Amino acid sequence: MKKLAIFASGSGSNAQKITEYFKNNPSICIDCILSNRKDSYVLERAKQLNIKSFTFDRTDFYDTDKVLAILEERNIDFIILAGFLWLIPQKIIQKYSNRIINIHPALLPKFGGKGMFGIKVHQAVVDAGEKESGITIHYVNERYDEGATIFQAKCLVDPNDTPENVAEKVHKLEYEYFPKVIEEVVSGL
Repeated sequence: MKKLAIFASGSGSNAQKITEYFKNNPSICIDCILSNRKDSYVLERAKQLNIKSFTFDRTDFYDTDKVLAILEERNIDFIILAGFLWLIPQKIIQKYSNRIINIHPALLPKFGGKGMFGIKVHQAVVDAGEKESGITIHYVNERYDEGATIFQAKCLVDPNDTPENVAEKVHKLEYEYFPKVIEEVVSGL
């Protein structure tokens, strides 16, 4: 059984979709959800889904081994970033080399990097007059959104689309593809 930990900072809609996708999977399970925000809705979702959750602060994450210890104690095989906004520390990247998977709401390398998340990404796509956007699922390295691409899916951006319209299209792609791609990577397919 491969055990996954999900890191999330926000509402956790992707975390919920991923957890539900793997609910009856005999070889992959979502073991726990970790958040850097004590007030994030993902913690409520974890409770509703009967998934163990943990919170941590900046000091815990960057200056101690608290988070790494949780992952090791729980025998986590892969880390999934689902709306997690902090750069992963080197010690976790080394321990989980090519086993940390992130999703970005644009077609990297465009519209990535520090500060490019959520509606800010979709606003940048609209402002640039892009004809398409989408998702990029990628491995995590020591720089924001620069890990090797695993998968991309595209959607059209119409000239009169608002950032909210683009967000809606991108969310559909996230919900459809992220769990399936995680399954393929974790299963070694």
